[in-house]
Amino acid sequence: MRECLASPHAVPVRHDNVLGVVSLMFWALTLVIVGKYLIFILRADNKGEGGTVSLAALVTGKQAGRIRKLGLVALLAMFATGLLFGDGMVTPAISILGAIEGISEQNPSLSTWVVPLTVAILIGLFMVQRFGTARIGSVFGWITLVWFLAIGALGLRHILARPEVLEAVNPYYGVRFFLENGWHGFLLLGSVLLVVTGGEALYADMGHFGKKPIRLAWFTIAFPGLLLNYFGQGALFLSKPPGTVDNPFYELVPPTLLVPMIVLATMAAIIASQAMISGAFSVTNQAIQLGYLPRMTIVHTSGKSEGQIYIPEVTYILMVACVALVLAFKTSSNLAAAYGIAVTGTMLIGSCLFFRLVRVRWGWSMPLALAVCVPMILIDTAFFSACVTKVSSGGWFPLAIGVGMFVLMTTWWRGRLDLSTVMDTGAIDEPLFLADIAGNPLPRVPGTAVFMASSSTGIPNVLMHHVKHNKVLHQQVVLFSIETDNVPFVFGERSLTVSPLEQGFFRVVARCGFMQQPNVPRILARAEGHGLTWNPMDTTYYLGRQTLIVSGRSKLARWRKVLFSFLARNSRPPTDFFQLPPNRVVELGLQIEL
Repeated sequence: MRECLASPHAVPVRHDNVLGVVSLMFWALTLVIVGKYLIFILRADNKGEGGTVSLAALVTGKQAGRIRKLGLVALLAMFATGLLFGDGMVTPAISILGAIEGISEQNPSLSTWVVPLTVAILIGLFMVQRFGTARIGSVFGWITLVWFLAIGALGLRHILARPEVLEAVNPYYGVRFFLENGWHGFLLLGSVLLVVTGGEALYADMGHFGKKPIRLAWFTIAFPGLLLNYFGQGALFLSKPPGTVDNPFYELVPPTLLVPMIVLATMAAIIASQAMISGAFSVTNQAIQLGYLPRMTIVHTSGKSEGQIYIPEVTYILMVACVALVLAFKTSSNLAAAYGIAVTGTMLIGSCLFFRLVRVRWGWSMPLALAVCVPMILIDTAFFSACVTKVSSGGWFPLAIGVGMFVLMTTWWRGRLDLSTVMDTGAIDEPLFLADIAGNPLPRVPGTAVFMASSSTGIPNVLMHHVKHNKVLHQQVVLFSIETDNVPFVFGERSLTVSPLEQGFFRVVARCGFMQQPNVPRILARAEGHGLTWNPMDTTYYLGRQTLIVSGRSKLARWRKVLFSFLARNSRPPTDFFQLPPNRVVELGLQIEL
């Protein structure tokens, strides 16, 4: 409301304009959050998981490890993921900064403390991420309930004083607002957008909470509380002389309750930020498993829910970015310009992917798909268009993050593909290798050797390197490879294939979902039921450590080769990623020209 009606460049504060803005807020919440996300988008769950990456995986239905060419769907998902990271940097900053700004309402002399307090709270929020979403959520649940009850009660108090504000439910006032204010009224959609910015985070966090609890909480608590508060702010503008309302949210609060409300608003802002941070963790994990980002440290913070994770690298990157944004923009009004681009871009891409999903995967007829998806796309396009004008005043930041992440993800995917092609060039087929072993026997030593392989066919380079230099084999040799499917979780017999070969060799192929972390020793323990005899204390794991030389014949641009080499050197060691016992791992160095 403040950005729409109280800024120096906003439309005149007239009765009809107030009702028009409130009407736009009401219908934005109803059409976008209720209509688009709760009714339709939440149905697009990939085995319980949500988010743009999950949606793209659901659309393609391809196995991640077998994708040899990036299609439009994957490219859109990568760019949307980048925008989500930009959103994850802006959301905590603007939410907490806006809440702390309330202290200037209580005492204008405290305005100088807004930025330092915001920075301190942001650092504290990111530092507690290591304790896990479950512990944090157990503290935040009751606070969220109190928050929505409080803001609803504050709004209801003013609605009872000016009940004519309820006329804004009529869409006539929203349409009239556009007709009377023209282009300037259209641009104010960039401010109205702020009421629906939680939709993508809600979808991304579906794996943490489930669609039924999300819908129940929205319709019984969140939606009524938000509507009462927004209509209450509208009633406040109707009650006050034009130009006298500076911060409508805090002016709803009686003076005696202002300090408790500032504290409650700050806690609510922290909760909203937590939802975005958890969504960033989930999306990062999905991108890593699908081969779009390098390996990172992923800590599971719950023994009951596999989706509750903590990623230190993402935490520190978001923390530094949030603090920098607060120091650079200083006020939530300034940050609002940077906020809209990321949200609307992600929403628009999500709508396009949903249209592709209902046509290709769900088999909807074209008229039905158009009837459902065209309104979504038109609304998202209108919001995005209204935010494009803010690029120069801050909207460039999430766009830059989106482009940067897009470049990084496409470089990593293409680099891995070219690296795999180079390594497969000298690969030997299994029958030829095993025949050579039978004809020219090598000394065999007791125990089991597990050779990690990127492909489920052929002999891995690390084994060839081992035979060439050590000229010895273990009595039992396991060729172990992991394939990531485009589903969150893979269970049952489909998750493991054990194929006995000749000469004491076994081929083990484990299939994981993009929300699962492969634990090789645990998988091998399951393989015992398939004829593989395995003693953990008598097993050695062999990994290849590649040293990349960027002067090879790969068609990848040289700057991308340098970037890929840097990412490969700094990615999480495979020993940690595959949860191998460090004292039983042997790494063999390989120089590869890329």
